[in-house]
Amino acid sequence: MKVHFIAIGGSAMHNLAIALRLKGYEVTGSDDEIFEPAKGRLEKYGILPDSIGWHPERITPELDAIILGMHARIDNPELLKAKELGLKIYSYPEYLYEQSKNKIRIVVGGSHGKTTITSMIIHVLQQNGIDCDYMVGAQLDGFEVMVKLSEEAKIMVIEGDEYLTSPIDRRPKFHVYQPTIGIVSGIAWDHINVFPTFDIYVKQFEIFANMIPADGRFIYCQDDEELPKLSEKITGTNKQPYGVHPYHIDNGISYLETEYGDIPLQIFGKHNLTNLNAARYACESVGVSAENFYKAIATFKGASKRLELVAKNEVCNVYKDFAHSPSKLKATIAAVREQFPMRHLIACMELHTFSSLTEEFLKQYDGAMREADEAIVYFSPEAIALKKLPPITAEMIMKAFGREDLTVFNDSSAMQEKLMHINPDNTVLLMMSSGNFNGINLNELGKKIISLRP
Repeated sequence: MKVHFIAIGGSAMHNLAIALRLKGYEVTGSDDEIFEPAKGRLEKYGILPDSIGWHPERITPELDAIILGMHARIDNPELLKAKELGLKIYSYPEYLYEQSKNKIRIVVGGSHGKTTITSMIIHVLQQNGIDCDYMVGAQLDGFEVMVKLSEEAKIMVIEGDEYLTSPIDRRPKFHVYQPTIGIVSGIAWDHINVFPTFDIYVKQFEIFANMIPADGRFIYCQDDEELPKLSEKITGTNKQPYGVHPYHIDNGISYLETEYGDIPLQIFGKHNLTNLNAARYACESVGVSAENFYKAIATFKGASKRLELVAKNEVCNVYKDFAHSPSKLKATIAAVREQFPMRHLIACMELHTFSSLTEEFLKQYDGAMREADEAIVYFSPEAIALKKLPPITAEMIMKAFGREDLTVFNDSSAMQEKLMHINPDNTVLLMMSSGNFNGINLNELGKKIISLRP
């Protein structure tokens, strides 16, 4: 098979390209910019384009498929050439479906927790010797790529983003995957540039759930405000609600309370103990016993940037997390507060996504950082200008978050300077962003902070 990627440098796209290369396909690609780590990883597997830019001459009748990334525009010269030649053009999710259409597809949807639940399922299946293909939105410990495709596996586990499929296909990605077993972790309005009202956003999850066949399973969080109501509208499939798994914390370790005894975990947080229950029901649906699930989940270390421990000593822990939306902020801060009730909690987040950088959506953040002892918010005026959005101010952000003592920065160097003067004694620092605070190396920052002296 000869496959060409238009916009090969994206996080998801380059991982799919590597997965197909490992499967034995002949893979080529183009992009107008490729950054690390994609650049180095593509080079490692011999599929880094020899020049940057779009090259219509690379699109030939010999290609079996074109895979189109979200980064490409509808007037992309390579895309136009592919259409002219009548080649098969797939979006990223369409191609994943094509590769998995004869498999059991476990699709994990929801506004939060998707990566963690997907990672948990993959981990448990592999620990139990059950071969599975997968696509997950974060690098997992011990896994070379975020995508695995094979002929042999009878199951594929897919993280189901609700964002748009491609520049020429406006469907949410998770609709394209056509779930056999579908999970929805929760509904918190996001992507307002695509779903302008909350009702339109909720409708996408209803469509997703109604795709599940009669012999499938709809697994949903019963604690979410919208999902029980949505579940009542779903007919023709098995429905399984879930909540937080019973647990307790002892000496800084979270334990699952089970019929097989208390199971110590390497992760923590009520939201993670809820995600765990979703993964348990999904694994049960493909033959994993409860006992075997618990044995496997005890060794799960978490996904990258999901309450990931960056650095620690006896008196200070530093974590980084992908949290950026209001619901994710609340859940992540609450998890750290519960785990370290006696420590001084400093929570720092970046307003990074299109939604979070709009004045209207900022109102959704009211109270999102209330449980932190100190709260810091960073935003980049350059990012706002790049997204062609109206400017926002520190005053707008303080009012939206509902904290008069909120510290707001629009200069990442100044924010980093403040963090280097905190008292690390009996402290937890939580850094939350879907970006990188304009280039801050959080691992290095964590090491510096734990070396500080009170």
